[in-house]
Amino acid sequence: MLAAAAVCPCPPLLVPELAAGAAPELDAVRDACAEALGVLAAARPDRLIVVGPADRPGCGPHPEGATGTFKGFGVDLGVRLGRDLGPVAEDSLPPSLSVGAWLLARAEWAGVPVEGLGVGEPLETGRCTGAGRDLVAGADRVALLVMGDGSACRTLKAPGYLDERAEAFDAAAARALGAADPDALIALDAPLAYELKAAGRAPWQVLAGAAQGAGLAGRLLYEGAPYGVGYLVAAWA
Repeated sequence: MLAAAAVCPCPPLLVPELAAGAAPELDAVRDACAEALGVLAAARPDRLIVVGPADRPGCGPHPEGATGTFKGFGVDLGVRLGRDLGPVAEDSLPPSLSVGAWLLARAEWAGVPVEGLGVGEPLETGRCTGAGRDLVAGADRVALLVMGDGSACRTLKAPGYLDERAEAFDAAAARALGAADPDALIALDAPLAYELKAAGRAPWQVLAGAAQGAGLAGRLLYEGAPYGVGYLVAAWA
């Protein structure tokens, strides 16, 4: 069963070493993420699964102890998903899960197993929700840390340039996340999300599948568009 969920954006710039002089610009996002992770810890789950967008198609699991790096972003900084349980494929985590691992390390998360799931951004809605249901099947109390950004088309200088549809898309996602509404997340338009470069759509719909019937309440902790990208932080418990 799903015990709690935290939803956080996944830009590598959340890591201050990567943001350098611009690091303070995302302090409010980092603070909101820390609050959301506090909700996960308070739920006392048996397992934590970090879900985030990945380049490869479908869904790919990442075991506890898997490592990631931010070398590709110009900083020689490594992270690990949960505990070190011995040899694993080196630097196997996609950037979204690496950011999630960094957030967990920053929060000094400990005590329960941590796994990862990379979700291909074009993955169909039905497969996303099915993956979510599979994650929480069984008797364990499962918590999800769901990484993903909204549209990347909010301003002229945004990575995807300005698209007039972007603000409404992000607003719909914010309402759904703030209300812990799985049906509203499922209703997000997958082709539109892909056009708007909204990397969070597939992970959010994995969350929707996991949350169906769980009866969780939601809080939207942050909503904004720094650098023209929609960032949303929410907690469900």
